[in-house]
Amino acid sequence: MYILIFFFAHWFLSLFTQTFFLHRYCSHKMFQLNKFWEKSFYLMTFLFQGSSFLNPRAYAILHRMHHAYSDTEKDPHSPHFFKDVFGMMIRTKNVYIAYLKHQIEPEPAFRDRYPTWPLIDRIGDHWASRIGFGLLYIAFYCFFAPHWAWFFLLPIHFVMGPLHGAIVNWCGHKYGYSNYDNDDHSKNMLPLDFLMMGELFQNNHHKKPNDANFAKRWFELDPTYPIIRTLHFLRIIRLRKL
Repeated sequence: MYILIFFFAHWFLSLFTQTFFLHRYCSHKMFQLNKFWEKSFYLMTFLFQGSSFLNPRAYAILHRMHHAYSDTEKDPHSPHFFKDVFGMMIRTKNVYIAYLKHQIEPEPAFRDRYPTWPLIDRIGDHWASRIGFGLLYIAFYCFFAPHWAWFFLLPIHFVMGPLHGAIVNWCGHKYGYSNYDNDDHSKNMLPLDFLMMGELFQNNHHKKPNDANFAKRWFELDPTYPIIRTLHFLRIIRLRKL
C-alpha cells in the first residue's frame, strides 16, 4: 500500500508541475505569477520531478518549437519521424541538452523571458542531485516494498519527467480523435484524461495553445483546469484573458 501511495504521489505531483508550471506557465504564459509564487512552483518542480528535473527554459523553448513546427521535420518530438518512442526520446534529449547547455541559441521567435533560477538549475541538473534522488527512491522501496517485484517500478521514478513527455508526444500525435483540423497529426486520446492531467488533449491544445482549459467538448474534462481556476480564485495566479 505504501509503495502504491508513493508511486502515484510521485506520478501526479511530477505531472502537475510539468503541465502547470513548465507547460502552461513557462511555455505559454497562460497566467501570471508574482515572484514569490514563481519561485515556489520552480522549487516544487525540482522537488517533485527529482531525479528527472527538467530545466524550465530548455523545456519551454522545445515546446514552442513543437507548436511552431508541429509534426514536421523541425519538430523536436514528432512521433511520425521515428520508428519507435525511444528514437523520439533520444532526439528530444539531444535538442533539450543543446538548449540547456547553450550550445545553440533559439530562433528569434523563441527568444523570450523564461523563468530561471540558476542555483536550482545547477543543482537539478547535477549528477549528484539526480543520483541522490534515485537513492532516496531506492531507500523507500527497501523499507516499504513487501516483495522484490515492486522494485520494477523504480525505473519509472528515475525518468518520470521525460516519460510523461514521451507519453504525451507519442500518444497525443498518433492515437485518438480530432475536434479540429490543425494541419498536423495532433489527437485527443481520452475524453477524461485523468492519468495525464489533460495533457492528452493535444488536438484541442494545438488549436488554442494559449487557452488554459484543454477540454473543449461537453464530454471532455481537463483535470488540471479546476485546479487552475481555484488558484486564480485564491489570487495565487492571474489567468490571462483571451
